[in-house]
Amino acid sequence: MKKHVEQFLYYLKAERGSSLHTLRAYDEDLREFHEFLDKNPRVIDNLDIRSFLASLHHKKLKKSSIARKLAAVRSFFKYLHREGYVKKNPARLVSSPKVPKILPRFLTVDEAFTLMDKPQGETFMPTRAKAILELLYSSGLRVSELTSLDMGDLDIKEALVRVKGKGMKERIVPVGSKAMEAIRNYLPERISLKKKSQALFLNNHGGRLTQRSVRRILLHYSRMVHLKSDLSPHVLRHTFATHLLHEGADLRAIQELLGHSSLSTTQKYTHVDIKHLMEVYDKAHPRAKESEEVKK
Repeated sequence: MKKHVEQFLYYLKAERGSSLHTLRAYDEDLREFHEFLDKNPRVIDNLDIRSFLASLHHKKLKKSSIARKLAAVRSFFKYLHREGYVKKNPARLVSSPKVPKILPRFLTVDEAFTLMDKPQGETFMPTRAKAILELLYSSGLRVSELTSLDMGDLDIKEALVRVKGKGMKERIVPVGSKAMEAIRNYLPERISLKKKSQALFLNNHGGRLTQRSVRRILLHYSRMVHLKSDLSPHVLRHTFATHLLHEGADLRAIQELLGHSSLSTTQKYTHVDIKHLMEVYDKAHPRAKESEEVKK
């Protein structure tokens, strides 16, 4: 099976353009599957896969982790079936564990504004931090998309940025005025490093800024403004989408801006919006207030 897993990973990298993070996750999940079932894929059936899932349950893995591993196995057998190595995909007959829906965490408008205003100063570090925060919130980029940006991807005149998303799919995303202002303030400091790197965001040594460094920057400023919990880049992406929806943006437009291939992925924000509307209703509607007072 090991040889087939390696071929599958090469296919994901070469033909699907999967990210390094995705490749690592598939490699880890399929290696665990291989260690549990050291069999030729041709003889593996749905009962074998169910036994693998049962072993994960016994290890007390979260349902979300088990569902992810099953998804990896399904993709692997789908590839083998398409290549003609197996006659059918046995994983299709195995149901995925029901994963509880967790609403995406996002910042309030006040929290987002407080965070954006926190980096102070005109030197390299604070101007870079402010440009990163503003761009993540303004355009809803994934951290991998942000760190892969080159100078040539930024259109300062039109306030647009060309983003390389999952599967190397490109999209054009608008950049808000505050984010453009922050980027303009950062660029002279970037130039002062006198490095030839094409990367938009550089580290202190003039190399491309890493995803880990971006997470550290966000963590630093989220603690400075005393947010309830540590901030990740994805929270700013959720915040971007949620605030657009609150202000009446079309769900299809948000899907395009986020680079989601399926609208169902974007629809999780409608649940957040409904929750927000219910909170507004409970606070504002006279009859809702009356019912709350009766409860007391």
